[in-house]
Parts: sequence; structure tokens; C-alpha cells
Amino acid sequence: MPAKRIAVIGAGVSGIAAIKICLEEGLEPTCFEGSHDIGGLWRYEENCEPGKAYSVYKSATCNTSKEMTAFSDYPFPDYYPNYLHNSKLMKYLRMYVKHFDLLKYIHFLSKVCSVKKSSDFSSTGQWDVVVEADGKQEFYVFDAVMVCSGYYTDPCFPLENFPGITRFKGLYFHSWEYRSPEKFLGKKILVVGIGNSGADVASELSHVAKQVFLSTRRGAWVWNRVWDNGNPMDTVLFTRFNSVMNRILTTSMINKWAENKLNSRFNHEVYGLQPEHRFLSHQATLSDDLPHHIISGRLRVKPNVKEFTETAAIFEDGTQEQVDVVIFATGYTFNFPFLEGNSEVLDSQCTMFKFVFPPQLEKPTLAFIGILQPMGATIPVSELQSRWATRIFKGLNKLPPVSDMMATIKKMRDKIGKQFLKSPRDTRRVPFVDYMDEIASEIKVKPNLLSLFLWDPKLAFEVFFGPCTPYQYRLQGPGKWNGARKAILTQRERIIKPLRTRVLSNNKPSFYLSFWFIGICVSILFFLAFIIKV
Repeated sequence: MPAKRIAVIGAGVSGIAAIKICLEEGLEPTCFEGSHDIGGLWRYEENCEPGKAYSVYKSATCNTSKEMTAFSDYPFPDYYPNYLHNSKLMKYLRMYVKHFDLLKYIHFLSKVCSVKKSSDFSSTGQWDVVVEADGKQEFYVFDAVMVCSGYYTDPCFPLENFPGITRFKGLYFHSWEYRSPEKFLGKKILVVGIGNSGADVASELSHVAKQVFLSTRRGAWVWNRVWDNGNPMDTVLFTRFNSVMNRILTTSMINKWAENKLNSRFNHEVYGLQPEHRFLSHQATLSDDLPHHIISGRLRVKPNVKEFTETAAIFEDGTQEQVDVVIFATGYTFNFPFLEGNSEVLDSQCTMFKFVFPPQLEKPTLAFIGILQPMGATIPVSELQSRWATRIFKGLNKLPPVSDMMATIKKMRDKIGKQFLKSPRDTRRVPFVDYMDEIASEIKVKPNLLSLFLWDPKLAFEVFFGPCTPYQYRLQGPGKWNGARKAILTQRERIIKPLRTRVLSNNKPSFYLSFWFIGICVSILFFLAFIIKV
């Protein structure tokens, strides 16, 4: 029986993962990429073209560390820094593509114009795909489609919410267009929005601008990449142990712990960043530099903009600041123009079962990969979604009945509605470890901790108490990788190696064998003390 033909839309990190997983499952992928290269948003481009997906600015660095971000069977080189500049991540993606020989499956400069059900879809599940390349349209038929076009496709530019902006005589634009700070030397700049991009752009511009103002409507909790003892934040927080504790502790207890922790770095109220919402109610902002620029006066936090004049911004507290440039870091939306008019495929709310499968299709042959916002790295999430999707395509796994899927979706929406603020940033937000385990359970690759503790206690200890790295999902089941155990047991060496550029002795530092054990003991004692106190 010939291999099923799969269309992969987009060659960013999710598309690359999808191609590789298709090959792993014996499928025949064809990837269509509208640009001239791989990498998606992580490929820096000097000039941004309207209609093209978001591209990082020149200095952009990953918010997730390398061990948490890696593909599950391809660790980063041990000498790579823990948090990667975009150029380093691109180099890693090229290494991955070369290692698994994926390039030949990608059609560059190929824009997907439409994806529609074939006339016999109810029996075959096939899709008619129209692609434009070299100025002409080509028609294909595929057995399944994986949409990997990304979460950051269209800038959200709500100018209607800012009266007077059209009469402002200075420069204003969306942060999507921002590339580097040089041309803003000596300017007074207002950045609107305090998400990750807003905080990064405002911080970087503070080095060259005469003054930077950062306007925020609701404030933000700000955390940082470098956590306790200098460890990468996500390797400390995103563990199975912490996931268990999150289920034991109440939301109020977790909020209190997190807010006290973040305020111990700097007092959010004093710095003008204190939000009205609790920590877990809205996505926090990650920034190492923001408090340093605030305390040095190079960056001043302001409330929401009430209106603009020709030369100034007037804020809701009545204050006014003269500005030369306004940068709107107001986020992004995603859409699927190739599915327009296909309401029977995807409704206006982009309803998806576990953020992957539209529930109403007669045949489950359409999957959305990476179209969500995990509280962690995207690559391992997209990879696991792809592993699940391809097994559904092959009939090795089944989706529940439509009624059950809709009930699950409603339950998830109700939970999000109660837990989070009503914000586009939170509608597709998922906890990293819990969501990874949920998808892994579908294909039986979630680590069996009981078995590991019985037969390999050393590995079990690292799997439970250590960072929940993607290699854990290659220990067993379909797609098992023989190198997974070694990758897990050596992950701390790869974390430490790039930091030890000044070696103080020929021996490993004494904390290497003990810092994780001490950290675990301290964490347990802290949580117990916290529970007793509360």
C-alpha cells in the first residue's frame, strides 16, 4: 500500500518537526513554504514585507532554555549557550534539517492559496490543495494536511483604541517592523504594550534613546531567565515534581508564592508594574533587563494612553509626555487565509480538540500544529502534536466521538475562562508539563515513573525531580530513541558546560553532583513550610 501523502504548510520550527515525524511514521510529506528559507519567525530578515509572518528583531534571544527547547531526539551541542540568540537557533535548525535530510521535502517560494475538501472527502478524507509558485498555480491532492503556519502571523494594530494617533506628526509603527535600535539614537520613544516584545524593545532602546516610556494598561508580573543559583528558569520550574505540587496546592497558595518570589527581585508596586490580576491569571512578561532600566531612569513606566496630540501622548492619569516615536507592541493574531470560506472545516472560534483537530470533520485528516501558547518551549510541543497527528492519520490511534470532543473543548474553555483574564494572549494558553503529558498519553509515550523507579531509579529520580526535557518522551513507546536515557542523565552537564569558560580547577565543581539534590530538598521543605504557614 503506497504511503499516505501529507501536505505540511510552513517550514518554521513546527513545520520542520512535522516533516521529520511524517518520515518517522513512513508517510510522504510535502512542505510548502512561502519564503525562501526555513526557520519561520526565528529567521532574522533586515526588511519586513507586509503579509509575511512575523520575523524576530536583530538581538532577539529565546525565552526558553536549550534543554527545554530541543527536538526530543536531537539535543543541542553542549557548548551552545543556555539561552540562544536567534542566529544560534537558526544554526541548530539547519543542523537538524541536514542530519535528518529534510530539505528535499520543502518547496520554497510556494504560497498555499486554498485547502478544500475533495469531492469524495467523506470516504477518502483527502484534500485539494492549490499552491502558487513561479507565478502559476499548481493543484495537488493530499491524504492529510498539517497546518504549521504559526501563531504570530498578523500584527494586531488597534489604532481605533488610540484617539488622535492619525494626527500625531512623529513616527509610529507596530513592533513587527522593529529591527535594531541604531536609528532611534537621541529620540524620545513611547512603547505601548508590556508583553515580551514590548519589554524587550523598550529595554533595548533604553541604551540609545534620550528617554523611553513604556505604557501598560494593566501592568505585568515580570520574571527572568536566570533563576535561583544561576540556573535557567524553565529547568527549575518546569519539573514533574512541581507539576504534582501545583495540583496539591491551591491557586491562591501558588499565586502568593510566585508573587512573593518575583517581588523579592524588585517590588512591582514601587516600580509601577504591579498588576491588578494575580500571577496565574494572565501571561507573565519575561525580561531580565526591564528593572535595571527603570531604576536607572532610562525607562519610565506610564499608564494607558488616553489620546495623542501632534507631538505628545496624554495618559489616563492626566500626565503628558512629548515623544518622537510610538511603537505599538500590541501583539499578533493568527489566521488561515487558505481556509477562508471553509466554515465547515474551522469555525470562527478556531475550535480544535486539544488545540490540534477540528472536531466536526468526518475524517480526522486535518491537524493544526503549534497553534497555541504553551507556558514553555514550542518545539517539543509541536513535535508531540505531530507524533499524535500522524498516528491518527495512519489509523493507529482514534479520536473520541464528536460529542466527547466537544465536551472536552467546552470544559477547557470554561477552565480558561475561570482561571485567566479575558485576553487573546490567554485563550490558547496551556501549562507546559501537563499539556505535554496529555498529548504523550494519547500515543503512550508518557514516562512510566513507577516502572522507572523499580528498574532504573537513577533515571527515575532525574525524570521526576529534574527538568521535564523533551527526551523524556522518547524513553518508551512509538518513536523510542535509544539515546534518550543518556540525553536525560547528561542534560545538567550541557547546562553547565557553556557557563564554565573560566575553569577554576581540573575537577568538576562540587556543586555539580549536589546542587540538584540540595535544590530538591529545599523545594520540599519550602513547600511544606509554606503549607503549614498558610
